[in-house]
Amino acid sequence: MDNPTGVVLDGYPLTRAHVNLLESTRIIPVKIFELDMDTKEVFRRALLDKERSNRPPYPEHDSPQILAIKNSCYKQHIDDIRTYYMKEHQNWCVIDASHSKWRVWKTVLQKVQSVVKQIQIYLERRKEGKAASIAGLCITPQELQGQLGECGQYCPVSLADKGELVDCSVSPSLEFAAEFQGRYYRMASQEELKKFLCRPEIYVSSLASHPLPPPHMLPKKLTEAEVKALLPVKPEMQGYCPVTYLDGKQRYEALVPGNIEYAAKYQDKVYIFESDEKLQTFMRLPEKYGNLKLPHKLPPKKEPMLLTTLPLPGYLEQGVAASLIKALHEVGSLKPKFPFLSVKETALLFVSFHLKAHNPRSSEPVRQMYRKKLLQFVEHCQLLPYLGTAMRGPYQEPRDRPRGFDNRLQTFFSLKGTRPTFV
Repeated sequence: MDNPTGVVLDGYPLTRAHVNLLESTRIIPVKIFELDMDTKEVFRRALLDKERSNRPPYPEHDSPQILAIKNSCYKQHIDDIRTYYMKEHQNWCVIDASHSKWRVWKTVLQKVQSVVKQIQIYLERRKEGKAASIAGLCITPQELQGQLGECGQYCPVSLADKGELVDCSVSPSLEFAAEFQGRYYRMASQEELKKFLCRPEIYVSSLASHPLPPPHMLPKKLTEAEVKALLPVKPEMQGYCPVTYLDGKQRYEALVPGNIEYAAKYQDKVYIFESDEKLQTFMRLPEKYGNLKLPHKLPPKKEPMLLTTLPLPGYLEQGVAASLIKALHEVGSLKPKFPFLSVKETALLFVSFHLKAHNPRSSEPVRQMYRKKLLQFVEHCQLLPYLGTAMRGPYQEPRDRPRGFDNRLQTFFSLKGTRPTFV
């Protein structure tokens, strides 16, 4: 057949009004190329282009002000246009324009040649009555939905060959989709697409070994809110994950409770799974994992236990062990002695200050306050060894005493009858 011809629209569409105008005239660009470049580089190249000696004789609107306005308009509308074409036609292609113009041109040319070839192959195979890939044909989601074959969004090849329900609706891409006898079919991968294109009749006719079950027999994912809305309906297998249990050869240790975030409804029954991976496995093979029977002996249910319900040794071990060990290590290293208090009382007060100064559940201002109190407590404990060393020997006149001695001695006597507080 003759090579199809077409036109190139440079810098169009730039607004949603341009898009609507193209749609109204039934013009769908086969490929739209967005040249992605930093704004500073755009202006730099524009200024260099302005200095060319071979510029056309007619005036051009390329002043910095005009360029700024054009760039602002582009930034304002491009996201909306890009989102529309990517969703409706999957024909948007972003190219890094920071490279040379020859590399950009080569990239564009390769992609255009590829899509033109796809169209040619599609037309040839359709004329011969064969199945044909519809990748690159700009088919909208509405058009796809309106012409889906008897398998809907499920892969007919996976269903026939493996008995698996592979839902292809999770991806908007039509890379692995094909048309046969006026109907559209979606495949799970390139391998399945290749099989379908070779012998489509064995997958979509009465020859198919595994026809798609009726809609009410298909598994459906459930959100956590949907599961709660079904209460008091109880999940099957008492909430244990059927995939983990069966894949674990139905052993006792394979009984793992499911997570309500991963749930599905199948044949009016609710199933809960250990993970999203196990949920996806069930969605592909619900017949395999549905209607399993639990053994008579079940593992004891793991009820949540509050930390405060533990005995005192267990509570200390699980709750404050790390902080307590650190505090005891500090008090053992420093061996503090507060004036006029026993060693035991001093140690208890030191540990109390230390725990509050390093409590991870307290706010930073509170921890900072107790760090200051701990530092002051340690300074007071250091008065005894200091005074014991400084007061050795005969009496000394005030002028002969070490600097700061009198102040520390006064502080020592002021602590008599007092007790540090940490509340």
